[in-house]
Amino acid sequence: MKENKLAYQLKDKAIWVVFLVLVIAFTIANPRFINPTNLFTMIRQVSFYGIASIGMTFVILLGDIDLSTGTIISFVNIICAYFMVNMGMPMVVAIILTLAIATLIGVLNGFMVSTIGIPALIATFATQTSFLGLTYIICGGLPINGFTESFKVIGQAYVWIIPVPVIIMAICFAVGSFILNKTYFGRYFYAVGGNVEAAKLSGIRVNRIKYLVFALSGFFAGLAGLVILSRTNSGMANAGDGYEFDVITCVVLGGVSVTGGYGKMSGVVAGTFIIGALKNGMVLMNINSYVQNIVMGVVLALAVGFDCIQKRKQSN
Repeated sequence: MKENKLAYQLKDKAIWVVFLVLVIAFTIANPRFINPTNLFTMIRQVSFYGIASIGMTFVILLGDIDLSTGTIISFVNIICAYFMVNMGMPMVVAIILTLAIATLIGVLNGFMVSTIGIPALIATFATQTSFLGLTYIICGGLPINGFTESFKVIGQAYVWIIPVPVIIMAICFAVGSFILNKTYFGRYFYAVGGNVEAAKLSGIRVNRIKYLVFALSGFFAGLAGLVILSRTNSGMANAGDGYEFDVITCVVLGGVSVTGGYGKMSGVVAGTFIIGALKNGMVLMNINSYVQNIVMGVVLALAVGFDCIQKRKQSN
């Protein structure tokens, strides 16, 4: 047991070493990588993954998965744009209502997983498919434009030299870390993910915890969708395509166990930065998108493989 705990602690530290090695390697390959302008661009781009990864971290800590993240991002893009442009709704009201809807989608996932008993993989895939279709029905497959200048602040403005999306990501990570480390909910997440039967016997209402976790996942995905919408200044039905894969990779690469019960928010921060460095560095090196997909798939497989090996050793 001590050896496995040591292995996870080494992995937590190794993640940051990997990030540093990537920065050095890409800087050698292309000196523009270390340019402050490029670094801020990279962090701003990866902030979308970072925000959505908070909720995904909670879900994976329970040993579940949420495939609806990308679709929620797309749905939020369209529904918020529709509220503001087509219905003339005030910006603040549209944002609040949109986040509420994103959270309710998460609650729907929680209902299917917890109350009905549908495996999370299937439940969230059903949500992903259904709401993607609804997204295209609402917008007819066309982008929605025409937002106020004030809405652009969320995704395009700066505070001094720091992009607002990066500030939002930092706040979200701080909130996520607080939930995990300073609240009884966080302890419950670890308990349920570690041993659901033991959690039930200790009096934890597992069904309510799953509702909460999937609701949080929907909320943070919705927030990421709003930031993307503000950044692109255009509501697009394909805005979140493939985001669930990248977000899952950030979380698993950050050391959160796919079988639940172990993980730290600091590791997810490192995992998010590694994904940002990989994507940005490969673009600077003119590596085509198909090869990039291969690299990302290999990275996810290696991260999950390491976790599975550690779990196997722990069970022996």
